[in-house]
Amino acid sequence: MKKIFVLAALCAAMQGAVAQDGKQVVQDGIVVKPLKDGLVRNILAPEEQINQQSAQQYTSLMGQAREKGALVPSDDPQVKRLRAIAQRIIPQTARWNPKAKQWNWQVNLLKSDQVNAFCMPGGRIAFFTGIIDKLKLTDDEIAAVMGHEIAHALREHGRERQSKATGTSLITGIGGAVLSAWSGYDVRGVANAAGQMVVLKFSRDEEREADLVGLDIAARAGYDPRAGIALWNKMAALDERGAPIELLSTHPGGANRIEQIQDHMNVLLPLYARAKGTSVERLPAYRTNLAAR
Repeated sequence: MKKIFVLAALCAAMQGAVAQDGKQVVQDGIVVKPLKDGLVRNILAPEEQINQQSAQQYTSLMGQAREKGALVPSDDPQVKRLRAIAQRIIPQTARWNPKAKQWNWQVNLLKSDQVNAFCMPGGRIAFFTGIIDKLKLTDDEIAAVMGHEIAHALREHGRERQSKATGTSLITGIGGAVLSAWSGYDVRGVANAAGQMVVLKFSRDEEREADLVGLDIAARAGYDPRAGIALWNKMAALDERGAPIELLSTHPGGANRIEQIQDHMNVLLPLYARAKGTSVERLPAYRTNLAAR
């Protein structure tokens, strides 16, 4: 019982110490945490250092892929398709982070069966052929994926995660040692586990934020936000083995994401309709492609 009280105290301490001030703002109908540059954050996760590291990692990854024949050439239709979609989305990004105007945007495609894509800080985007081929993505669904990954970079989630992970590690290391001495139990392992749970919670919040911000910029670029619902239905169908327990995952469950997207459709659909020069009432039903089996 004493261990339980110790763990509860530690979790509460970490959530208070690692979390930002908890303030949220509503931008374009979406609740987000405001971007910040505090002294502690700059120490734990220096922006310039992170940008340099991501640039080096991206260049290295593309170089390795080229050597292995896994980097799809620029004249490939799928690469042209990705870059055309990016060209429409990128002009919409600065509203969520003004620094995006100065980013060196890059878009590449890698040959891999992985159902994945990413956008590093500074606008360095990569898709894997697996996510396009296995899910039979439409342009709208590619835009939903791309918008989501770009949103992580726009909202500086990678930097935020590094800052929280570093801070959590310091807190659990010191707190675990102090509580072990105070309680007479060695709670350092429990402290580390509790720290990981805190970081996972922040990661799920970031995923939800990226879903909505990503669909916002995609909708403004003229891509149907209802594609986000089709996308997560396809992802759920693909995951035949079942998704991990949401509490232990960095990603919220598919049903959770779909519900959130549906709840914001009253905000997202008008943006898309305006971009298409029509009204919400005149929009045709969304049509997707059947995913590969």
